[in-house]
Amino acid sequence: MEVKPYASSSKSKREQVEEMFDNIAGNYDFLNHSLTFGIDKIWRKKAIKAAAEKNPATILDIAAGTGDFSILEAKKTSAKITAIDISQKMLNIAVKKAERENLSDRIDFLKADSLDMPFKDNSFEAVTVGFGVRNFSDIPKGLSEIFRVLKPGGRLVVLELSEPPNPVIKAGYSFYFHKVLPFWGKMVSKDGEAYKYLPKSVDNFPYGERFLSLMENAGFKNASLKWLSLGLSAIYIGEKMT
Repeated sequence: MEVKPYASSSKSKREQVEEMFDNIAGNYDFLNHSLTFGIDKIWRKKAIKAAAEKNPATILDIAAGTGDFSILEAKKTSAKITAIDISQKMLNIAVKKAERENLSDRIDFLKADSLDMPFKDNSFEAVTVGFGVRNFSDIPKGLSEIFRVLKPGGRLVVLELSEPPNPVIKAGYSFYFHKVLPFWGKMVSKDGEAYKYLPKSVDNFPYGERFLSLMENAGFKNASLKWLSLGLSAIYIGEKMT
């Protein structure tokens, strides 16, 4: 079943996701880091380390949002970064961040749809997606599009939230994600639906072996995953063979 941010809206999921991130852009960073108690920063570093193993000269960062992933990639690698997102308001914040870090010449920010990217085949040596795949309106199509723009020998690294397997941890996670997070998200962002959507989107995401199967169906080889923080999130890795 497709999960959308605004149940009463007749807009498509893609349109609703764009609207949602435009609405919460101003408070996104504060909520993102505070609601995960900063653990998301550690997860990002681990994912970028995986993306950088082959020393890619070009990296495409999809669902770049306010630019945290892209900026860290620029700091941790020597690659030229292209960062895309469907929310212009999120990208506007990302551009200002890059300017403050003196990284504007290393990162190109572009509004674009991950399901229909304006890039030629075999354009990038690595592709990263941080907490964005679950927002794709069509995950298999999104993975196929990533495979298309990735160069042979290139690597895809996806960082995504998941449900922890341990039943005790899962119970605590469920209470926090479904009760506490929506409450504080609404208080700070004034968009309660956005932070109700987050746990629903995680619940609906085909994490673990199911996502590896989707990667393999899209053509990726050597698909693997690494659980983080007792299963609260995972890093998925796949390669496009020559």
